[in-house]
Order: sequence, then structure tokens, then C-alpha cells
Amino acid sequence: MSANHRFCPTCANPLEWLGRLEDGGAKERLCCTSCGWTHWNNPVPVLGAIVEWQGRILLARNAAWSGRRFALITGFMEAGESPEEGISRELMEETQLSVKELSLVGVYDHQRMNQVLIVYHAHAEGTEVKLSPELAEYKLYKPEDIICWPSGTGRGVADWQRRRGIEPRFMDWAERERLNIE
Repeated sequence: MSANHRFCPTCANPLEWLGRLEDGGAKERLCCTSCGWTHWNNPVPVLGAIVEWQGRILLARNAAWSGRRFALITGFMEAGESPEEGISRELMEETQLSVKELSLVGVYDHQRMNQVLIVYHAHAEGTEVKLSPELAEYKLYKPEDIICWPSGTGRGVADWQRRRGIEPRFMDWAERERLNIE
């Protein structure tokens, strides 16, 4: 649910922006004045993997994206799974590769999308990449050849590169806008 919702999911009355005093101070929240339901608009956890397979980094292009942009394997956590289980599941679902070794790179806010990104480095194994219909194609890159997006998962890739002694390079904003990258 986003801040664009207009009606209460409990009683169907219109939602209103109301000032509320909370532990952290005053906050504006969408609320139902009839039943008291509150839309908290909490960030969604999203998992991402820097997938290392056969000595290269696998980046994939989402089938719904225009252009030829390649990115990390990402997905939403499901109820009842840990972040490690979730990214292992996503990697298997989207590439048919299994996780051999997994290490946390970092946790990053992505406020524009109202997400918290949990980025891992995954050593993957398998004989062949078989993409899900969600992905159109993939490319394999040397770690030093990856150009980071200037936001979102790009910060995780940059941190991972720095740990490997690689000075990250970022896509410039004009190029980002030309390619319509989020």
C-alpha cells in the first residue's frame, strides 16, 4: 500500500492526512477517521545479490525494462524466511544457480522507492544460467568493469568493490536520466 491510497482497507471510508504524536515526535499519517486504521507506510525489505559465478559477476536485465540496463538479482523477502534464505531462493528462481557461499555487503536505504535494500555477495554454482521469464538476458562482468548506479543497489556494489581494492565508478546523472534508470 502506498501513500496514494484514498480509502480505508478495513471500512472503505476516505483516508485523511492527520498529524499524530508518536514516540519519535509529530508525524503525518494517512488515517481513517471512522475506524482509526493507520497506514504506517513502512519501508519494504528488498534483497539484492552481487552474484559471482565462474569468476565473473552476473548482472541481468529485467524483461519489463526498456533499454538494455543490467542490474543485480533482486527480490522481495517472503514471510517466514530469513534474508539469507530469501536471496538464495531469488537466485535459484531467477537464474537456476544455487548459493555456495553468502556474505552480507550492507544495508541501504532507498527512500525514493520506500525500500530498505539488503545486499549480499553470493558465490553461485551451477552448470548453466537459466533465466526466469522475469529476466530477458544476462551478462558476465569482471568486478572492475562494473559501473555502479548512483543510488539504490549501486551503493552496495560500490562498497563491495572497495573491499576488493577496486575504486568504484558511478554512472553520471545525465547518462542515468538518458537511460531512465531508477
